[in-house]
Amino acid sequence: MNFEPSFTRYLAAKKSVDDRALNRNVWDAFCRALPMQSPDAPLRVIEVGAGIGTMIERLIARAVLTNARYTAIDLDAANIAELNRRVSSTPDIRIEAHAIDVFDFSARATQTWDVLIAHAFLDLLDVPRALPLLFNLIRHGGLFYFTINFDGATIFEPTIDATFDAEIERVYHSTMRDSQTGRHLVRWLRDAGATIIQAGSSDWIVSGDAAGYANDEAYFLHFIIETMRGALQDRPEFASQRDRLLEWIACRHRQVEQGTLVYIAHQIDFVGRVVGTRTNAEERG
Repeated sequence: MNFEPSFTRYLAAKKSVDDRALNRNVWDAFCRALPMQSPDAPLRVIEVGAGIGTMIERLIARAVLTNARYTAIDLDAANIAELNRRVSSTPDIRIEAHAIDVFDFSARATQTWDVLIAHAFLDLLDVPRALPLLFNLIRHGGLFYFTINFDGATIFEPTIDATFDAEIERVYHSTMRDSQTGRHLVRWLRDAGATIIQAGSSDWIVSGDAAGYANDEAYFLHFIIETMRGALQDRPEFASQRDRLLEWIACRHRQVEQGTLVYIAHQIDFVGRVVGTRTNAEERG
């Protein structure tokens, strides 16, 4: 197939998948834990790895944010440009977006925030190293909302070959920094001085029918499959089976076009508070 990769389109296509996946109990606990918002005391929110702003859109659309100052951080300037195109400040919701490395931003920050959000982002980082730097952005007792943290299962149905499917999953997970970030976060958060208020599964589940897939989710699936091809095609584990691997990839693309592919990825959401020993952030607040 002729696939034109666009990361910004992938992030937009992913929004409806995320909407279904986000754990309702964790979301509700997050909403209940938010401080009161008013024009005199707007909520200070920072999101790291903010992408094209789909979480901001979600929070505004569901009236979670009513008076807020929202800082969005993403390394990719194209993402920030798309965020600024999609989401505009209002008198009640002021948005500042910065194309900058999150650790550079943390080192330069001169204030703290009430809420830290990381959506489908933490599993890209060295989390034990990153958490103290991220928590340095939150005031003492502030909230964190960490969502769509991958946790060790990539499932495609229908099965093509059970043994080969399992080997593809195993090798694909080995290309990740940590394919079990979700479960490890329970310990890492506590080690970093955090209290977990609620946690729960937030699995991506995408399926279609003869009419295809909802919204732009076929593109989302094609992008995932192409990401796997890029990660696996030069791996030594498949050196003698490269043609077989590429046919597996092509078969999965065809299944998307036919509306028959089911894709599941296991993930975990967390909401909690930072209550442990602080570094210099408290003096900045």
